[in-house]
Amino acid sequence: MQLSLNPWITSPDEGIEETPNVHVPPAAVISTPLKGMVEPDTADRLASRTMSGTPALWVVGSHGGAGESRTADLLTGARPTGHCWPVLQDGSKPRVLLVCRADMRGLTTAQCALTQWASGAAPAVELLGLAVLADAPGKTPKSLRDFAAIVGGGAPRLWLLPWVEAWRHGDSTSTPPAREYQRFITDVTALVT
Repeated sequence: MQLSLNPWITSPDEGIEETPNVHVPPAAVISTPLKGMVEPDTADRLASRTMSGTPALWVVGSHGGAGESRTADLLTGARPTGHCWPVLQDGSKPRVLLVCRADMRGLTTAQCALTQWASGAAPAVELLGLAVLADAPGKTPKSLRDFAAIVGGGAPRLWLLPWVEAWRHGDSTSTPPAREYQRFITDVTALVT
């Protein structure tokens, strides 16, 4: 797992004192749409859907098979949206985590979703970051890792998460043993609370 901040759009908050054994991700500087950003073509945008309920976090998959349900299962108080931006009935601004797979299709759809958010074409949401889940066992090819870093530069935070073989075989009850996932869960929980 890798939590990275884009140095062009984020900076660490020097005023936060760290508590031992508790990791709090640095505050994101990019948190609202950017003026002058060109919105993506209508065909490349995620839909918006009115949602009921008040989960602490909405998990938005940028494409089918992104892992939004699996990711929501890992995070207490999270709910998947079905590949769309949530619009809450009470008009409040939902907290959102965008997820995709680490293949070209997944990264391209995440790039479009982030462009949609940054241009203001998405509904008003508090975007926490982008989680990129490995699409296959083994090491992700360098070209895809590099592209993931570029795409992740458009999000407040980026988490690169490894393959979990148990999920492939239908074991959805166990929390992934990889420390990258444990750190991811800790990071997102700290951001939501």
